[in-house]
Amino acid sequence: MSSAPAPRPRLNPPAPPPRWGGGPADAPDGAQPPAAPRLVTVVGVGGVGKTRLALRTAAAAQKRYGDEVRLAELAPLRDPDLVDHALVEALGLTDHTPRGPREVLVEHLAERRLLLVLDGFEHLVESCAPLVRELLAGAPGLTVLATGRRPLRVAGEAVFGLAPMDEADAVTLLAERAAEAGAPVLPGPVRGTSVRDPLVHTSSVRTSSVHGTSRHDSVHDAPPHDPVRELCRRLDGIPLALELAACRLPLLSVEQMLSRLDDRFRLLTLGERGALPRHQTLRTAIGWSHELCTPEERLLWARLSVFAGPFDLEAVEYVCGGPELPPDRILDLLGGLLAQSLVVREDTPAGPGYRILDTVAAYGAEWLAALGDTERLRRRHRDWYMGLATWCELEWFSPRQAEVAARTDAALPNLRAALDLCLELPEDAHLAQHLAGTLWFAWVGCGRLSEGRYWLERALALESGHEEARLKALWVLGYVTILQGDGTAAVAALHECGEQARASRNALAEAYATHRMGCLALLSDDIPRAEELIGRALESYRELGELNSNVLMGQVELAMARAFGGDLEGAVAICREVREVCEERGERWTRAYALYVLAFSAWTRGAYEEARELLDECVTINHTFRDLVGLVLAIELLALVTVSEGDPVEAAVLQGATVPVWDAVGIQLFGSASFDGPRMLCEQQAGAALGAEAYASAFREGRGLSLDAAVERALATRRDPAVGGPAGTAGRAAPRPFRTARSEAVPGTRKPAGSPTGKGGEAAG
Repeated sequence: MSSAPAPRPRLNPPAPPPRWGGGPADAPDGAQPPAAPRLVTVVGVGGVGKTRLALRTAAAAQKRYGDEVRLAELAPLRDPDLVDHALVEALGLTDHTPRGPREVLVEHLAERRLLLVLDGFEHLVESCAPLVRELLAGAPGLTVLATGRRPLRVAGEAVFGLAPMDEADAVTLLAERAAEAGAPVLPGPVRGTSVRDPLVHTSSVRTSSVHGTSRHDSVHDAPPHDPVRELCRRLDGIPLALELAACRLPLLSVEQMLSRLDDRFRLLTLGERGALPRHQTLRTAIGWSHELCTPEERLLWARLSVFAGPFDLEAVEYVCGGPELPPDRILDLLGGLLAQSLVVREDTPAGPGYRILDTVAAYGAEWLAALGDTERLRRRHRDWYMGLATWCELEWFSPRQAEVAARTDAALPNLRAALDLCLELPEDAHLAQHLAGTLWFAWVGCGRLSEGRYWLERALALESGHEEARLKALWVLGYVTILQGDGTAAVAALHECGEQARASRNALAEAYATHRMGCLALLSDDIPRAEELIGRALESYRELGELNSNVLMGQVELAMARAFGGDLEGAVAICREVREVCEERGERWTRAYALYVLAFSAWTRGAYEEARELLDECVTINHTFRDLVGLVLAIELLALVTVSEGDPVEAAVLQGATVPVWDAVGIQLFGSASFDGPRMLCEQQAGAALGAEAYASAFREGRGLSLDAAVERALATRRDPAVGGPAGTAGRAAPRPFRTARSEAVPGTRKPAGSPTGKGGEAAG
């Protein structure tokens, strides 16, 4: 019986990147996109600064929206069916119910005032347009700011066309970036130029014709003494193209660069000297940068195109390394691409990483295809991330749980790409089942039940011919659907798993299926059956030498069954043993559930201070992992402790604070009399002490608290054990979702930590 620390989303947009051309810190009011429309779409060619404008606009909008500004990065997605899931993650939602992610989104946004930034949607427009339409219709307080190369074409959409920089700004940007790159000082016309912010230099759609002659006249038509301005005109004022050019100015003169550009333009137009569309201008600049890279840099560039989203150095060394690119050369080559603005450094929840720009990656992918190496590189990419998933599953049962969650969060776009490839190739169906099952900790332990079910059901729809991989995917699907409150789906998956496991004498898979059937019985108030099934599974685990977070959670579930059946002493003995093992192994996730049972025991003995200390740690752990099930149970028990200490008002506030959390967990999941006991008892005692009206007032106050505020309220309330009354509310702030330092490489190897071959494997978890 576990649940979900929600993903570590960007709860607010990151600090906006440096301006392309410098300029004042605040954009002019008149330069902002129109405020009235609820859907504003920023469109423009690649490299023109759409994302930067959106981030700056979102940062400015925080004055109006407070913390209710969210960023959803859609560029790394390839599967249109994952758009809803990506938005759920961007909003930081954890939902245990079997509802679809769109229903969750509509309900969550219905009464909120929020700015949602959708960045890079153009390849998913067929999925994004109806989603945006439905969200706007169901959420009057929602405003959407989208960026892409074409409009969404949704009713009420205000399209904001972002034009390239004008000549003065382009010249200044080129000069500044060239100076940063260590190039000689550019000619006189650059000095003293006043720059406006290129991201906000126009407040309306700017429609410079791409078929005129002003942008692409011959270099000989420009003033001979002003090659810098001619270069900026030739690059069409596109900021990314200018940055790529600036990186080469330490090596080439402006005149040499113009000559090279002239050759490339002639090649693309088959000798015609007419103007080129701006997307070809950028393509020309990227291709020209490609030509100026060393052969090794070009090869690394092409191979990096298989990554989706951020990646770290170890991943690059494995995926991209080989005889032509020795791993010990990768760091220097990556640094070369970084210095040329082809790769950018990016902070992730797991520490610093890298990302290849989308337009640059697309160019590299074409070269990789031309080399005939795409499939091999995609398979190496998949193998690395299967290895990472295997390592994370093993390390989940260790002091590195928080780091595992952070690494999983950072790697999610690449894990999705790996799953996509496994599902795409019929011969790799067993790998899809293995990977989807291995990631149980990401689905169950990191708040992604709905997405986990999506991948598990797709993988299980395939005939893999590999029994062990399928069995693992089945019991994980059963686990996920139990937590979603979908007992029918859970029974179907677990029954199939158990039957196949018995037929093939796979004792471990049978134990997991039996365990999860016992968990379902526990949540259904069938206590004798829960105790029998979980006990049988634990005996099998002992015989097989299996010990991990799942096994420890089974022990806690057995303790709960015994406590609900009246054997509180036996329950306490089990949970004390679990707590000791957790302390030895550094395991915190299961430890929180053991502390919950021990706190319940302390409350029954009247040891309220002891109960509060145990629950204090329990709430802290659950909130750190965003484990909503554990958190809501702990706060409800804390409310009961509070009323027992003589503070019915605070107890009622805490009771009210659990309502929004239960809405996310799902009433079906914990509608049992056993788990509802503390809540019902607290309601009776606090209601009797306060009266209906006062209780309702305090309850409403708690119901209006955000999750963080509710946790802060719970942890701040302290009691004086000598008198049992309030001792003040000067506590500490609630913990925030964790951020870890950069994680270490997979221990002892540059290769994947363990990928299945012919055998699926029942990895520990």
